[in-house]
Amino acid sequence: MTNYKTSILFLSLLFCFQMASAQNISGKIIDSQTAESIPYATIIVNNTENLVSNAEGLFTLSENSSNQNTILTISYLGYANQKLSVGDLIKQQNIIKLQAAIIELQEVNVPNKRLSPNEIMANVKANIKNNYAKNSIPKKDMIFFREITTFKPSILDVAIDKSTGFSKDALKKANTQMNAFTSKLITQPPREYVDILCNNYSYLTTKNDKPYFLSKLEVLKATKLKNENSSTSLDDLQKSATDIILKHLDSTKYYRVKSGLFGSRDTISLRKDFNKKKKTTSNQLTATKDNLSSFLIENNITNSTKFDFIHEPETYNYIFEGATYTNENEFVYVLSFKPKKSRAKYKGKLYISETDFAVIRVDYKLEDGKKVSGVNLKLLLGIKTFENVSNGTVTYKNSHVGNGYYLHYASHESGQYIYVNRPLKFIELTDEDKDVVAFDLKVEGNSIEKKEYLNMNRTETSEATIQKITEDDFNFIKIKSYDPKIWKDYNGIEPLEEMKQFKTD
Repeated sequence: MTNYKTSILFLSLLFCFQMASAQNISGKIIDSQTAESIPYATIIVNNTENLVSNAEGLFTLSENSSNQNTILTISYLGYANQKLSVGDLIKQQNIIKLQAAIIELQEVNVPNKRLSPNEIMANVKANIKNNYAKNSIPKKDMIFFREITTFKPSILDVAIDKSTGFSKDALKKANTQMNAFTSKLITQPPREYVDILCNNYSYLTTKNDKPYFLSKLEVLKATKLKNENSSTSLDDLQKSATDIILKHLDSTKYYRVKSGLFGSRDTISLRKDFNKKKKTTSNQLTATKDNLSSFLIENNITNSTKFDFIHEPETYNYIFEGATYTNENEFVYVLSFKPKKSRAKYKGKLYISETDFAVIRVDYKLEDGKKVSGVNLKLLLGIKTFENVSNGTVTYKNSHVGNGYYLHYASHESGQYIYVNRPLKFIELTDEDKDVVAFDLKVEGNSIEKKEYLNMNRTETSEATIQKITEDDFNFIKIKSYDPKIWKDYNGIEPLEEMKQFKTD
């Protein structure tokens, strides 16, 4: 009997241990002196996957990576590397303290002649094509991509001021519904979170005797956290308002929308036969590929428009802040920059390899009072908009698949101020007396968009393998609140607290 009880106890303890080891392990990376969080630190898992801590210094490992024997290598420019097991992490109460290792200016002793900041930047510009050139080697990249969109209206007025197509009761009901719609957007600003994990296969080939970059996307998992009744863009907002109007118009008639001086060629109606013909199949995979491709182009360091502090060094002031070493013990210059001429827009910090003058990290943000772009047609068309938020971080890694560097991590936050004050009309398409419904749309607010890209693993593959890949369309898993269990089998970017707390209606 004693042996039986002992066996039961042993099996229970073993089961508990297995359950504990199967849980996802989280950690936080902080400065050992200040205890401040360290964002975007690199976490290499068993020398295979490259993760980053989020803006709060947090990361979470998949169940497969949460074994106590899993080895983590933590690195961050300006700090000493740290290697530990998951078991060690648990003993440290899931906190990793990094020691600062920045080399002060007076301590810098470069073997070659000391270069001035302007000379360093001249070398960066001269070597940029070689350092970031696309190579023809077929490769597979495991990518995690997150997109957060928020619209924060400060003024949102939509009122029907003329109607021949509404009865009095319908007009009153439509305005009541419109007021409820706009009030909710003011008190509960809409937000959308999209997470995508995918494999991106690519190689450089030729087509019609010209270079051709071929890529195929395999989506492993995709989630969308959004209030379905909210609008995160101006187009969505106008569509939602239009849907409310259409509910109270004659469902058998056709209408055209006119805004200000301009008419629309789009015909709208609630007729089932009309909308049945109009329906088209949407391809989510194509939209995702386009979105991912656009992000990579915009955040490629060879983009001369966005990264003008690299391509137009004559418009910026650079200061030599010191130096540090990479996790591969490579010497790195640290330069800060800020605008010198009026057309320069950004301030920030550059980390530049002493070996080949590659920029391996840059942190940037708009200088106070600067704008990226804008349009002011407030008097003529009732529209004013400008991009007044633009900041981010970009990190590059030396590629072991071919030569040069590839994008490891990029985050970019952009924000637009929006003002729209325009009349809209629904005009019935008929040669007889027309139904006309007119309403005023006034919107003022800010739209914020943040995108994050993480290349977790790059491996070499073959053209034949890529040719066999079948691109299949996919659907987002729509969730009403963040659920970490959905991602328990995968590594990625730990969500911020605001995403964890967000819940839909």
